[in-house]
Amino acid sequence: MTRTITVCLADAFTTQPGRGNRAGVVLNASGLSDEAMQAVAALVGVSETAFLSPAPDGADFDLVQRYFTPEVEVPTCGHATIGSHFVRARTLGMTHGRVRIRTGAGVLPIDIETVDGALKVTMTQGAVTFTPPYGARTREAILAALGLGPDDPAEGLPVQEVSTGHSKVMVPIRSVAVLDRLEPDMAALRALSREIGCNGYFVFVLNDAGDDCLTSGRMFAPAVGIDEDPVTGNGNGPCGAYLSRYGVLPDRPVFGYLGRQGVAMGREGLIEVTVTRDEKGPYKVQVGGTAVEAGRMEIELSDNDGRLAAHIL
Repeated sequence: MTRTITVCLADAFTTQPGRGNRAGVVLNASGLSDEAMQAVAALVGVSETAFLSPAPDGADFDLVQRYFTPEVEVPTCGHATIGSHFVRARTLGMTHGRVRIRTGAGVLPIDIETVDGALKVTMTQGAVTFTPPYGARTREAILAALGLGPDDPAEGLPVQEVSTGHSKVMVPIRSVAVLDRLEPDMAALRALSREIGCNGYFVFVLNDAGDDCLTSGRMFAPAVGIDEDPVTGNGNGPCGAYLSRYGVLPDRPVFGYLGRQGVAMGREGLIEVTVTRDEKGPYKVQVGGTAVEAGRMEIELSDNDGRLAAHIL
C-alpha cells in the first residue's frame, strides 16, 4: 500500500518566511500509524510536525492533534499549533471562530480572529503546574551545562520547572548579551534531562523598560532532538506563569505582554503571552500570534509486508 502525504510548512510568530519557528502541518492524518507520523516528522526535519484528524462521532472536541519532533512524540507544541491552525483557517477560508483540539495535554480551545486584516491564532495552554525550585546541586549543574557563570542568573528568582502542558525549566538571567552568546553543552543537557525528567530549558532575560517586549529568550531541548527551538509557545507560556507567580507581572486578573525569541538563530519572532490569575496565582496561560505559509512537501509512505518506508517526492 502506498500513500502520499502533503505536508504544509508554516513559520509561526512572524509574518516573514524564514523567520519565527517553522512547523510541519498535516491537515489530514486520518489512518496514519504512530510509526508513519514519526517517519514523516523525521523527513520534514523541523522541530515539530503537527498531525490533525477529525474527532470521533459524539466527541466534545473538533479535532485530534498530535505532535512529533524528528525523534519523539510530544504532548503539545505552541508554534506548531499556531502554524497548523493558521494553515487550516486559510485553507477553509475561516476568518474567526473557535476549534477545540484534543492533545496530549488535554482538550484545548484554539481561537481564530482577524486583526487589522491579519489572521491571528491564540492557543489556551494546559493546566499550570510548578515543581519545587531545584536545590543547589541540580541548579548549578543546569547553569554549568548552559554555559552560565555564577554572576549570570537573575537575583531573587529560582531555577524551576513549570508546565502548561509540556514542562520547561525556567532559567532567568541578567543580560541579553550573555543570552545571545550562549553555547550550551548539549550532551550535558541531555544527561540532565534524563535525571530531572524535563526535556527543555528556557533561558530568558527581562528587557529594559523601553523595549516593546518584556522578555527575550532561548530554548534548548536536545533530549528530544531539538538543540535549539527558535520561538516556542511551550517556553514562553510557562514563563508567563512563572513571572506572575513571582510578582514580576502586575497583580491584575489578566495581563498580556510580548516575548522575543530566535534572535541568536537569525529567526526572530514575537509571541503574545496572556496570563490570567486569581488570589491563588496564575491558572490560565494563552499564547498567540500570526504565521506565514512557507511551502509544501510531498512524502510517499509505502507499507510492504509490514515494513514502512518513507521518502520525499
